[in-house]
Amino acid sequence: MCWRSVRGAGAALALPVAAPEGEPPFVLHDAATQGDPTSVRSLFRVFNQQPLAAKVPEVTALFWVIKISTTAAGEAISDMFVSNKELGVVVEVSFFCVALVLQFASRRYSALPYWFLALAIATAGTGVSDTMHLVFGMPYAVTSLFWLLVLAAVFYLWNRSEHTLDIHSITTSRREKFYWSVVFATFALGTAVGDFAATTLGLGYLASALLFCGVILIPWAGWKFLNWNSIFSFWFAYVITRPIGASFADYFSKSHSLSGANFGDWQTALVMTCIVALLVAYTARARYDIQSPEAEIAGGT
Repeated sequence: MCWRSVRGAGAALALPVAAPEGEPPFVLHDAATQGDPTSVRSLFRVFNQQPLAAKVPEVTALFWVIKISTTAAGEAISDMFVSNKELGVVVEVSFFCVALVLQFASRRYSALPYWFLALAIATAGTGVSDTMHLVFGMPYAVTSLFWLLVLAAVFYLWNRSEHTLDIHSITTSRREKFYWSVVFATFALGTAVGDFAATTLGLGYLASALLFCGVILIPWAGWKFLNWNSIFSFWFAYVITRPIGASFADYFSKSHSLSGANFGDWQTALVMTCIVALLVAYTARARYDIQSPEAEIAGGT
């Protein structure tokens, strides 16, 4: 992993930032805590700098394995803080903010910051969705509908602005922001839908996980045999990965009285995080998921 420097006078905090191979190492310094306006502007510039290449991975079989593992890890990590919501908010927000800076500071796709942010969003998305139910008393059906509408709105605004939802088109800062907004909405939606199926519908966690494993075959079959639009099929499958991972994580972690295997939240979080770390480390080393520079950018959906 390389490092990049975005400096401000009197910087107090150094953050590691992935940089393309061949570029000089650097560190992102944040002096916002010292009131340095130059450093604050530098931090904002990180989120507005234009990528040098696509900022998301190519879709392969291992992509889906890591994605589902990441959703499971994020679910379990967030659930560890159910009994201490204040600490959970601090951890999840800090995790999310650091991961966001690292991903946007990189000017091309790199496996480590990308999946680090995906894990942070999986954790934060679970926390937000669970808070809506546990703290504000919103039924899972309501939270599911809410996040479905949010997701639809982001897709609409993204397509209206950029005229494409193709992941091969994530080559500008604005498109990347739309992309991660969609990712966040899918994580929150998947958490709500998974809990709705397991508890409100009474299926239990394992049955819910198996149900969604069947549902995810629909976009694959539609794309493979019925000539469905590849972009629609991708996002359909992407949304369903969340309730699959979340339902499996809940099954392994929750008590027998909740239809789980009673392995425990922190134990499940540890195992799933280690699995994600190993898979991402392999991906980062193999570099098989780098999009081709000649990848065609779709003109619309």
